[in-house]
Amino acid sequence: MKKTITLLLIGFGMACSVLAQGHHQNIGQRVEQLLELELKKSNVHNVFLSVYSPSHNFEWHSAKGSFKDGTEVTTDNPYYTASVGKTFTATAIGILIDQGKLQFDEPIAKYLPVKIMDNLHVLNGTDYRDSISISHLLQHTSGLPDYFDRETIDESPGIFDLIMTVPDRIWRPEELINFSKAHFRPSFPPGEGYYYTDTEYVLLGMIIENVSGLPLYEFFTKHIFTPLDMKHTYLNCRSSPIESTDQMAEMYAGEYEVSTFKSLSADWAGGAIVSTGKDLITFQSALMNAQLISETTLNAMQQWITETKGMHYGYGLRKVSFAKLSAELPEWEIIGHSGLNGTFMYYCPDLDIFLTGTLNQLESSKDGVILMVKVLMELAKL
Repeated sequence: MKKTITLLLIGFGMACSVLAQGHHQNIGQRVEQLLELELKKSNVHNVFLSVYSPSHNFEWHSAKGSFKDGTEVTTDNPYYTASVGKTFTATAIGILIDQGKLQFDEPIAKYLPVKIMDNLHVLNGTDYRDSISISHLLQHTSGLPDYFDRETIDESPGIFDLIMTVPDRIWRPEELINFSKAHFRPSFPPGEGYYYTDTEYVLLGMIIENVSGLPLYEFFTKHIFTPLDMKHTYLNCRSSPIESTDQMAEMYAGEYEVSTFKSLSADWAGGAIVSTGKDLITFQSALMNAQLISETTLNAMQQWITETKGMHYGYGLRKVSFAKLSAELPEWEIIGHSGLNGTFMYYCPDLDIFLTGTLNQLESSKDGVILMVKVLMELAKL
């Protein structure tokens, strides 16, 4: 059955959807055409998009494409969110902050064992282990290397290569930190630069476990998934969703389908959340409305530093300023996160629109962001 944009009525007994009349219907058709264009690309096998606007009283979810066996995907199929998971990990730290169990400026050595801290950050003969704070990890300013980097110092295979060649391997967090220590070197002293790295988020996951006494997936379930009724969200290779959930949509690395690889466990706290569009919208809305963490903590997470032109990074959140990317774009900003597989989860305060989706292709990270911008340009006409 042809997948079209499904409209969910919200508000005061509206007789028909806002997108089912006049030019609104045309906008909906143009958005659907954008998704169809992505699906026609040779390396894209499925496309998901979810949109929600409280002030415009609309919400819809779309899924297009199929599995290898020909079965069409639906909005009930969850998808791999990749680095969008960093926002979940940062939120978990925020919850512990609000509980009085952590502080952003505390040294991480206070919460991690010596074996993890040993040789973690040695640069030009100086050991900076005691200078790394929780905020450094959250904002990618620790100077630590990224164990996902392709080029190792000893020219040995990197994590990406090992994920592809040893698909049945389950990676433990400690192994990921040890891999980082053995095959990479820090870039700068803590607080003296910016370098995006999953190594920091593995350390944050460890801190969450050590402070809460719960495995990371249990902390997520207890403090985020269950309170928000996110019944179809889970941590890949580590847990199951609260309720029976359809098969995860297939994800590709080029021509290779990798969604069943156990070696994706190398993601963990840096991006292993699997979720549906509806669940992600629920989470993002709750986060931005300070329902999971306090206003004070939410504001702290939005202390921005420059990442690159038009992009700034906070604590597990990224802010994109469109006009700074291109003079042809409007003066809008979006706040959220994106992932390597073309996944995105952002809120646009200027339009009061939450949107999330994916192209489920590791070669399409930029295409996912471009698609999101095009969708927002259409929705702005509502």
